[in-house]
Amino acid sequence: MESRAREMLQQIGIRSGQTVLDFGCGLGMYTIPVAKIVGEQGRVYALDKDKEALDELTRRAKSAGLKNIRRMETSGKLGIDLADESVDVVFLFDVFHSFYFPQADDRKKLLGEIYRVMKPSAFLSISVWPNLIEPGTEDEIKNADFCLEKEISQTLSHDDKNLGKRSVLNFRKESRNTDERQRRQYEQGNRSYRSKF
Repeated sequence: MESRAREMLQQIGIRSGQTVLDFGCGLGMYTIPVAKIVGEQGRVYALDKDKEALDELTRRAKSAGLKNIRRMETSGKLGIDLADESVDVVFLFDVFHSFYFPQADDRKKLLGEIYRVMKPSAFLSISVWPNLIEPGTEDEIKNADFCLEKEISQTLSHDDKNLGKRSVLNFRKESRNTDERQRRQYEQGNRSYRSKF
C-alpha cells in the first residue's frame, strides 16, 4: 500500500523539501509516506483532534525513524496554528464534506484558514471517494479563491483490501481579486438559476 500511496503522492506533486499540512491526518495513512518523500529538509504537520490516532501516528513515525513530522492536536476549532504563507501543500483527505463540517460557514472558514497558511505557489489536494463529493463542493472551493488544476486517479489497496479508485483534486491558490470573485459568484448564481428550469 505504501508504495502505491507514494506513487500517487508523487503524481500529485509532493517533492523533497516541501512543507505539507495533513489536515485530519488520522492514523497517518498518507502522513508517513509524505514524510519520507519530503525528507529531512521538508516538514509534515499532522493535524487531528483524535489524540489516540495521533499517539499511534507518533509511535509509527518514531519506529520508521522519521523526525520531520510535527504533531498538531486540535480541539476541532477551525483555526490552524501556523504562520501565514508557510505551507507548500495542504491535504484535505476524506474530511471536506458535511459529515465533519455540516455548516457551509464552517467549510468557508476552513478554506479561508487554508488559504491563509498556503504559500502563493502552494496547492490544495482534496481526496474524493465515490458518493462523498457533494453537490456544490467544487464551487465552494472555487469561490474561496482556488482554481482546479488537475485530477489524479489511482487504485490503492491497504492490508490486502482493495480500496478502489482513489481520486485527488489539486487546486491552486489564486490571488484575491474582489472583482473577479464577484464575477464568478454572479456566474455561478446564474448557472444555478438556469439549472432549475
